Amino acid sequence: MRLELTGRHLDITPALRKLVDVKLAKLERVLNDSAVSAQAVLTIEKRRCRADIMLHARGENFLHGVGTAATWDMAIGQAVGKLAQQANKIKGKWQERKRRGRRPGHAAAPPEVAAAGRAPARRMIPRGPTAARARMPRILKASRQAIKPMTVADAAREVEAGGDGLIVFRDADTSTISVLFRRGNGELTLIETET
Repeated sequence: MRLELTGRHLDITPALRKLVDVKLAKLERVLNDSAVSAQAVLTIEKRRCRADIMLHARGENFLHGVGTAATWDMAIGQAVGKLAQQANKIKGKWQERKRRGRRPGHAAAPPEVAAAGRAPARRMIPRGPTAARARMPRILKASRQAIKPMTVADAAREVEAGGDGLIVFRDADTSTISVLFRRGNGELTLIETET
């Protein structure tokens, strides 16, 4: 984990840096080494020590804790304690997702759908009078692509070059929007739109 330590109205000593490292190491163990970076701002305000710590964990989770006490040990401890509460909540969510896994009766996505980066549509099983309500399938946003004019051969070269195996482009010959993607078996599939 990368640590950025800032001191306001004080100099950061090696002992103070070590204290912050030791306290954050306990937090790293809670998060199973998924902490990306931390920023700590240590301030002295009227003989009070204030520790303001912001921690970035995987999955764009930001934890924030502030501690104020008479000593650095207690102030940093309070801030890390608040971070630990938030970390345990996030860890619980991660573990709950792992426990849920796949529900029985749901098949895995076909390779061509998985290669295209789209989630398969769910089939609803009627259950009682509320079965008429249809659920919206979960939509995951993968990436943004600019629609560039190019030929099918150019698009095929770009899919071969790398990326996510999918390209949306304006066909230079017909001026229609087309999609070219790689299936699980390696074949390229072209989808053309009608105007």
